[in-house]
Amino acid sequence: MTHRTACRVAFFAVMAPAFLMNPVTAFTKSASVPMTRESPAAEIRPFRVSIPQAALDDLRQRVLATRWPDRETVNDDSQGVKQATLQELARYWATDYDWRKVETQLNSLPQFVTHIDGLDIHFIHVKSRHPHALPLIITHGWPGSILEMIDAIGPLTDPTAFGGKAEDAFDVVIPSIPGYGFSERPAQTGWGPERVGRAWDVLMKRLGYTHYVSQGGDHGSVISDAMARQAPAGLLGIHLSMPATLPDAVVQAINNGGPAPVGLSAKERAAFDSLYAFFSRNAAYGAMMVTRPQTVGYALSDSPVGLAGWMYEKIAQWTYSGGVPERSLTRDQILDDISLYWLTNSAVSAARFYWENNNNNFSASAQKTRDIALPVAVTVFPGEIYRAPETWTRQAYPSLMYFHEVDKGGHFAAWEEPELFARELRDAFRPLRGK
Repeated sequence: MTHRTACRVAFFAVMAPAFLMNPVTAFTKSASVPMTRESPAAEIRPFRVSIPQAALDDLRQRVLATRWPDRETVNDDSQGVKQATLQELARYWATDYDWRKVETQLNSLPQFVTHIDGLDIHFIHVKSRHPHALPLIITHGWPGSILEMIDAIGPLTDPTAFGGKAEDAFDVVIPSIPGYGFSERPAQTGWGPERVGRAWDVLMKRLGYTHYVSQGGDHGSVISDAMARQAPAGLLGIHLSMPATLPDAVVQAINNGGPAPVGLSAKERAAFDSLYAFFSRNAAYGAMMVTRPQTVGYALSDSPVGLAGWMYEKIAQWTYSGGVPERSLTRDQILDDISLYWLTNSAVSAARFYWENNNNNFSASAQKTRDIALPVAVTVFPGEIYRAPETWTRQAYPSLMYFHEVDKGGHFAAWEEPELFARELRDAFRPLRGK
């Protein structure tokens, strides 16, 4: 058993008794959530995951009945996920994988649903046992989910159990973006980053927090940027693992397929090359979801193996794993995430968030980062889509208070390196405590 696995088992062993014996009652008591009297819609209701067995049986039958295409005509992954790789993943999914394990893990945590701006929002809320814990809301992205964050809950809420100090503890709130996981799917347009950011502020204040911080990667970075621009009362600062730092000249060069701007430093040129390769060879998934989420959604909602291929490719590319994601994550963790999308039928509603956010998420100008006056912290993980140079980051975020480059982890930082991720948040937000 690895140190990471041992810590994970220990954390959930401590959490489980309080929540498994009587989940609904335990959730309500454990979270100490004040129930508002404004209206029934503003209430916070305990939530428990319970996927019908018939849905799991149907999933297995569909995987086993997959009609496979020809194998790729190359010896690498330049045409996409190799057939042999996906066939082995599908074989394990249909014969050995057990969804009930992650369902039990989720149900060992305090989960809730509350109605905000017309939608039911699902979230995990774990309060620290340490006094004066700093409230923190963490937002996932695509192809991730709340499952990215659950191994970081222990190090964040109970730092003393992971080599940290009690004064660095957080209360942790992990919501599912509308259209993802167990949050309600929007039936109308308009649920982009700005609206989600406003909903997150309502959520934190409904939980009784007057001050809090926000963290995000992928969509979560875009949503945290939006929150910082909105600067609601009580938001102290944000931490980003996928910051929007690209100068206009770099964006223009990439868009035009031109050469790199002159005068780039070695780190800036490396960032340019990474993004040039990303947009020229690896961004078709985004183009599809930005322009035609409904069209691609028919295939993703009908074929679990099609969904797995669509998601696995990006998990492989974006983990710090050299293209072999099982070096960073277990096969079960990968299938937990893919299964969550399948079992909630959220592939198309998740894709629509790209349609709503039809923007360059790496561009400083597009994300209006210079409008942000709140403190900003950035951690650069080496397996991220691009490694944001400090020079670009300081230009993009004038209120930058923390910048650090770490030596492991990728796009899914909390999922891949939960303890390192937690240490970064402790260091980044330490100056904001007590404000």
